[in-house]
Amino acid sequence: MAELTERAVSVRVPSLARETLRVVNRRDPLTVPEGTSLGDCLHLVETSGIGDSVVVADADGRLRGVLTERDIFGVMVGGKVDLNAPVESLMNRKPRTLRLEQTVRDAIVLFADGRFRNVPLVDDDGRVVGMVRQQDLLKYLAEAFPEELLNLPPRPHQRMKETEGA
Repeated sequence: MAELTERAVSVRVPSLARETLRVVNRRDPLTVPEGTSLGDCLHLVETSGIGDSVVVADADGRLRGVLTERDIFGVMVGGKVDLNAPVESLMNRKPRTLRLEQTVRDAIVLFADGRFRNVPLVDDDGRVVGMVRQQDLLKYLAEAFPEELLNLPPRPHQRMKETEGA
């Protein structure tokens, strides 16, 4: 994620560290029950246009796993994938999750450290309550720091030796 200016960090990060994920717009995940075929999962991702993964949940909405395009394509590169196989054959059974009470900073750290593009949000009972994506966090940050972000030079790391103009 893009670095914020020193001024933005010094002024706004304390509040950013306290803001919970409730302030971030999030999407409903693409959810399928256990037993759904890998082919049906791929078709859902392809036709939805809103995600690159499906959340596997039980009848009560509790998270059972996550299947990403990377999971399927990673196996396809090595050989054949049986698209009729159930989602459980490739899904991650212990995906990383976040809760709405966790902070925006927690999500940023998880995305940076884990190289995730999206993470399921769960409640205390493990029920899926949404999906937070990197894009959602970037949009929130752009709205939270409009002046700082809109006034950044095209290359923020580049420092001008002289003031532009005459």
